[in-house]
Amino acid sequence: MYAKVIVDVPAKQTNRAFDYFIPEKMREWVLVGSRVGVPFGPRKLQGFVVGLQDHVDYDPAKVKPIAEVMDLYPPLTPDLVELARWISHTYLCHEITALQAMIPGALKAKYERHVKVADKMAGERNVEKQDIGQHIMSLPVQDEIIQYVREKGSVEIETLLQKFATDSGSVKQLILEGTLVEVQLIKDRMATKKVLTVIPLEEPPQLLEWAEQLPGRSAKQKEVLQYLAGHPYPIKLSELLNELSISASTVKGLAEKGWLDIQEIEVFRDPYAERYFRRTEPLPLMPEQQQVFSRISQAVLDVRHQVFLLQGVTGSGKTEVYLQSIQTCLDQGREAIVLVPEISLTPQMVERFKGRFGNLVAVLHSRLSHGERYDEWRKIMLKQVSVVIGARSAIFAPFTRIGLIIIDEEHESSYKQEESPKYHARDVAVARAGQHHAVVVLGSATPSLESMYGTMRENPIRTPEPVSMAAVIGGNSLTEAVRTDIVNAAPASKSGQIGAIQQPGARFELLTMQNRVEGRPLPRVHIIDMREELREGNRSMFSRSLYKAIEERLHKKEQIVLLLNRRGYSTFVMCRTCGYVAQCPHCDISLTFHQSSHAIRCHYCGYAEREVTVCPSCTSEHIRHFGTGTQRVEEELSKLFPGIRVIRMDVDTTTEKGSHEKWLTLFGNRQADVLLGTQMVAKGLDFPHVTLVGALAADTVLNLPDFRAAERTFQLLTQVAGRAGRHELPGEVFVQTYAPEHYSIISASKHDYNSFKDREMTLRKFHEYPPFHRLILITLSHEQIPLLMRTAESLAARLKELAKSLAPLPIEILGPVASPIARIKDRYRFQCMIKYRGEASISGLVQQAVASFEDVERQHKLTISIDVDPQVLM
Repeated sequence: MYAKVIVDVPAKQTNRAFDYFIPEKMREWVLVGSRVGVPFGPRKLQGFVVGLQDHVDYDPAKVKPIAEVMDLYPPLTPDLVELARWISHTYLCHEITALQAMIPGALKAKYERHVKVADKMAGERNVEKQDIGQHIMSLPVQDEIIQYVREKGSVEIETLLQKFATDSGSVKQLILEGTLVEVQLIKDRMATKKVLTVIPLEEPPQLLEWAEQLPGRSAKQKEVLQYLAGHPYPIKLSELLNELSISASTVKGLAEKGWLDIQEIEVFRDPYAERYFRRTEPLPLMPEQQQVFSRISQAVLDVRHQVFLLQGVTGSGKTEVYLQSIQTCLDQGREAIVLVPEISLTPQMVERFKGRFGNLVAVLHSRLSHGERYDEWRKIMLKQVSVVIGARSAIFAPFTRIGLIIIDEEHESSYKQEESPKYHARDVAVARAGQHHAVVVLGSATPSLESMYGTMRENPIRTPEPVSMAAVIGGNSLTEAVRTDIVNAAPASKSGQIGAIQQPGARFELLTMQNRVEGRPLPRVHIIDMREELREGNRSMFSRSLYKAIEERLHKKEQIVLLLNRRGYSTFVMCRTCGYVAQCPHCDISLTFHQSSHAIRCHYCGYAEREVTVCPSCTSEHIRHFGTGTQRVEEELSKLFPGIRVIRMDVDTTTEKGSHEKWLTLFGNRQADVLLGTQMVAKGLDFPHVTLVGALAADTVLNLPDFRAAERTFQLLTQVAGRAGRHELPGEVFVQTYAPEHYSIISASKHDYNSFKDREMTLRKFHEYPPFHRLILITLSHEQIPLLMRTAESLAARLKELAKSLAPLPIEILGPVASPIARIKDRYRFQCMIKYRGEASISGLVQQAVASFEDVERQHKLTISIDVDPQVLM
């Protein structure tokens, strides 16, 4: 038996499977998706098994054996292995990079240099003359080192040098003469958590009988036995000690008598262990909700691959439709994945799912510790849960019977990963659902134009040619039992292929919910022209109308949400004498002033310095802070409305673990009047007493050099407006802007998605932008501009040359030009853009062009990054 293994080296030369022999003792354990340790040149590396076969096409004697199997159960299912291949092909990344993205950080290999005593070494050591010069008598300290290493089996080199700090020469001597040999061990970055647990060894009557036998001076031990008789089940040692206020020696004394046992028991780190979630029952559905639910649930029951785009206004009850659809899926014995944007993964959202499905839910997001995330992932692996709710990477949850994938707020750009592999979770969800004949629901009040375009075309889903999982599994080389497991893990398609990623068979079907639950009205939206406010002499950051509305809400004891999508105190610091602007020395970006720390900070590389009070260019003291950030708004509110209670939520106030939950719980308990923040306050929040929403600078995004600027502005304003008047109290929204005539702001004020969509689609088609054309962004970066420019120009020329071979397909190569942010972290950046239409498969062209510059990348440490269907062009 042989395994095809992708090794942990992300490079062009290693971006393929290597053959390894499977030793007899490992054959039951090595499966598709297994992690294995394999010899690779002089090193031992982690790799993933992506196929099995019973022969190789060359001399079997040259095939090296697998060194170790790293897991009892493969961490990747066969369909995930195939999905990684699809991601590698679609997003032009190395296959190992895609595989690594699918496992938790705890399982990413940590390579440690160890030494062990050489196998050939007996009592006497052979010293080679060319290394040492002459035979040296064995020294006592060297014997001590050998004995220490032999007892440990293997010791990390750093640990050994610390242990024998004054005898490092002896350690080196033993390695040189071959007595100690270096080995590389592969270890996980995190271990499972184990706690000391007290286990009663007999039934309660026997425990009480033993308690009576104890002498009077053993009162504490008697108390332990009596307690365990009343609670006859395993209990953490720490809990028992706290409960009875006793020492560990008391319990250990009973263990020595053989009356109870103390064992290390593995436990799951549960981020919600201390939380109580009140059980909720399904709510009656409104007619629109019922219609949508019927379409989704029927597709789930039919085990049909179907993609629904659910356009529902804010407050229309999409979450209840999700919950009841998931219940239909669970009733079939299948599993569900729910993706939400990271900033929308609020305690409120978790509470809704935990309240309905209890312990069947696992939660995966970046605010969990590494250990908590690892244990939530293990619950999925061990089939202890059936529902996963999480951010982008939760799409890789190792489920084997997926029936439903829901992507809430599907328009969010955070579903696109900005580091390799630069996948879009929406497209990965559609591909993965195709493997399982599952249903995908893309939900949003403001769907992305790409998804809406998908409902208007015959063939909206673009995927590579289907690849049969049989090719990955390796023909008839598996035992029947193992084959059955794999077939169950990757449902057979109607074509007979196992878990293949199909050609576009699904269609995007549009479902709409245009009314709020119980007919509640959408909030009234007022557009405030801040140019007019300036002409009237109002230089405050609050318009007169918004000021008056805040005053009224405070008087009525109602709550307010204020959005300003800029953190910090002021957006830049400038000298009014000479025009000097404080810039980051490592990035081409101005520094933001933060009042709380009296520092100016770069939001790209993290560089910070003390607040500037004297201009370093002309020594003038006329330094002023321009622009407004959330810190400044918070200060201004306190001045204008004495006694107002403000909670500020931005990156600066939510870095600590649990901070999101803390602030939102305080606001939900009405311990604050205003929730002020960046875009994290615009989504996923539902507070009954919020009746006023203010967008303080609605046009900040409009000024960015990005063709999606208008779409993002419309989406953000519509989403934040939806936080108001969601329950009995009516809502009102004030949008402050210097561009009141812009169509995105006018459409958002009218809650009119269709008028915005029609106008934006017309512009996109005219300018040949997505969704009518597709883009590939290639970014090059280096510390030296001349080398960077030469390479960028050569790459663009090579792309244009190769593009001729695809004529007459319309392919346009734009650039190279400097990136909008031309330098980040001391590296200059240039970019080329490929614009193309239709189903032109140009991935091979791009790979071929970039591959010809690998020597330049390696020799000069130049970086070339490829982003297929980019969301950010900065």
